[in-house]
Amino acid sequence: MARIAGINIPDKKRIEIALTYIYGIGKARSNLILSALGIDKNIKVKDISEKQLNDIKNYIDKNFKIEGDLKREVLSNIKRLKEISSYRGIRHTRGLPVRGQRTKTNSRTVRGNVRKTMGSGRAKAAQKT
Repeated sequence: MARIAGINIPDKKRIEIALTYIYGIGKARSNLILSALGIDKNIKVKDISEKQLNDIKNYIDKNFKIEGDLKREVLSNIKRLKEISSYRGIRHTRGLPVRGQRTKTNSRTVRGNVRKTMGSGRAKAAQKT
């Protein structure tokens, strides 16, 4: 298995898809990396040369924030929103949807799967004799 940014990427997948296993790299960014380096996106990871693999590693390290650094940045942004008591920060604190989704009917799992309809909490009827 090839190892990029501390992540083992699968050998049997195309390089375009395999790069998406790294946190912070999606399909669009994967295509951008491969086109910048002139690597065919349909090559399997097991068929890629060591030089190409090192080029990908160096390009990612120089140009993108990925994995631990990116996760730390996202967490610090959320922490900042909570500290300044913005609307989004309050929603994060309460564990509710942040981006304007409705909460009356959706986000049941976030709210603890509370069901307030009449038949939802009732015990099953006894079997017919």
